[in-house]
Amino acid sequence: MTLPVLLFVLFVLLPVVMAAVLSFTDYDVISSMNWVGFKNYTDLIHDPFFTKALENTVFYTLMYVPLGIVVALATALLLNRKVRAAKYFRVMFYIPVISSTVATASIWYWMLNPQHGLINVILGEFGVNGPAWLYDSNWAMPAIVLMSVWAGFGTNMVIYLAGLQNIPKELIESARTEGANSWQVFRYVTLPALTKTTMLVTTLLIIAAFQVFDQAYVLTKGGPGNSTVTLVYYIYDRGFGALKMGYASAISFVLFAIILAVSLVNARLVNKAGDQ
Repeated sequence: MTLPVLLFVLFVLLPVVMAAVLSFTDYDVISSMNWVGFKNYTDLIHDPFFTKALENTVFYTLMYVPLGIVVALATALLLNRKVRAAKYFRVMFYIPVISSTVATASIWYWMLNPQHGLINVILGEFGVNGPAWLYDSNWAMPAIVLMSVWAGFGTNMVIYLAGLQNIPKELIESARTEGANSWQVFRYVTLPALTKTTMLVTTLLIIAAFQVFDQAYVLTKGGPGNSTVTLVYYIYDRGFGALKMGYASAISFVLFAIILAVSLVNARLVNKAGDQ
C-alpha cells in the first residue's frame, strides 16, 4: 500500500466507516455502545428540532445562494474592467475569506447592534427604523446570510473573474459592432458564456450553505427561539452537547445524502449546459 493510499484510508475512509457504524448504535461516549439498527434514522422523522434545523438550513440556502451569486458576479464584472488599482481591490475583497470567523463575527455583531450598529445608523439616515437583527427571530437568519455573503464572496469572485477572462474578446466586439449596448452584451454574450462557471459557483454555494455552522454558533448560538439552528449546528449539539454520538452520526449521513443529491443534480445540469 502506497503512502497516499494509506493516508486516504486513515484520515478519510476510516472515519467515514466509523461514523456509518456509529449511526446504527446508541453510543454516548460514557457507556458501551449497543446496536439499534435504523432507530436513529426513524427517530429523525419524528424529531421536531431536526425538522426545524432542516427548514432553517433550506431557508438559509434559498437566501444565501442567489445573493452570493449576484454579489460575486457583480464584483467580478466591476474588477474585470480596466480600472485603476483593480488588483488591490481584488486582494481587499478576498481578505474576508482568509479571516477568522470569530474576528469577522465580532465586527458584524457590532454592525448589527440594534441601537448603535452601523447598519441601523445608516438606515436611520433614510428614515428607516432598522430591526433588532440578531435578537429578532424573523431577522436573525437574514443577518447571518448577510455576514456569510460578505465573508465568502471573494472566492466566487475569483472564479467569476477567471470565467470572464476566458470569454473570447471577438464575441463581445462582434456584438458591439452589430449595435448591442452594454446590457445586451451582458445578457446575450457574457451570461451564456458563464453558464458552466455559474453552475460551479452554485454547487459550491449550496454545499457551503448546507454546511453552515460557525456563523450561527458565534453570532446567535442557534437563537432566538431556535430560528438559526442549522443541520450542522444540530449535529454539534446532539454529538457534543447531549453526547448522542450515534444520533448525531445519523444526522450527518442524512446531510451527506442531501448534499450528494444536490451535487448530482447540478452535475447533470452542467453536462446538459455543456452539450448545448
